[in-house]
Amino acid sequence: MILGIETSCDETAAAVVTLEGEVLSSVVSSQADLHARYGGVVPEVASRRHLELVAPVVREALDGAGADLGDVERIAVTQGPGLVGALLVGVSTAKALAWARRLPLTPVDHLRGHVASLELGGEPVESPFVCLLASGGHTLLLLVHGKTDEPELLGTTLDDAAGEAFDKGARLLGLGYPGGAAIDALAQEGHAEAFSFPVARVPGLDFSFSGLKTALLYAVRDLGERELERRRADLAASYQCAIVRALTERVLAAAEQTGVPRIAVVGGVAANSELRAALPAAHFAPLSYCTDNAAMIAAAARHVRPLAYPEYLDLDVYASRP
Repeated sequence: MILGIETSCDETAAAVVTLEGEVLSSVVSSQADLHARYGGVVPEVASRRHLELVAPVVREALDGAGADLGDVERIAVTQGPGLVGALLVGVSTAKALAWARRLPLTPVDHLRGHVASLELGGEPVESPFVCLLASGGHTLLLLVHGKTDEPELLGTTLDDAAGEAFDKGARLLGLGYPGGAAIDALAQEGHAEAFSFPVARVPGLDFSFSGLKTALLYAVRDLGERELERRRADLAASYQCAIVRALTERVLAAAEQTGVPRIAVVGGVAANSELRAALPAAHFAPLSYCTDNAAMIAAAARHVRPLAYPEYLDLDVYASRP
């Protein structure tokens, strides 16, 4: 068994996964309600909450798998990228558990964890494939050659991530946090063609969402409070449509340019209903594993060389990929 731990942002998660990839348990404790009052994640608050939750979450994951630490053969943990304080809680916990049992420890890149979420709950996607990774902190286009190979970066965002654009848009519309789910729900009541929002045309396969966010800001200001209330659903639908259009155009262009027709979508934004409808032939991560979770970290650890005791004791975290 592999015990996975994930604390890169505002979810405290632990999971038990077999070496064959079967998920025996997956526990995620979200801090969304805690950060909702601030309209986004506060790093210091997130780190302190992880300290409170990580031990109970690990215990719950082990109980859910009908196991104890004596059954665990390896510890896996998110090393980065993410919030440094939050990551340190998870890595310190993983080191302590691994050291106490003299177990090997596998540091996992959070983004490779999202790619590994495709292996959970269904048939794995055959390589090679173009992968769109869209979340609150990242928007990347990757060419995945194989499970053990480093994915090739094809494009990234020049400013905001897609999930961040959803969160900021929701704030402008007076909706809740996290913004992606709130906009997706409200958009079902609106008309996507009611407003014309721009999709940035940047060189290559990169993304840009800052201009779209500014366009929404101006639209909200121009409407005024009363008219905004009446047309909020239309704004949400049109804004969401623009984000989805930007994502789908780029991922289809990447598939064409690389000559790799197989497409996969992972990350929190992969749960968006319009994105799923816009790419019906794509492979999407299971809904329960789109947002941050530890099962994907444990799954990815199966393809990464573990560090033996005491090699991992000086392991450090990183906020962003080199």
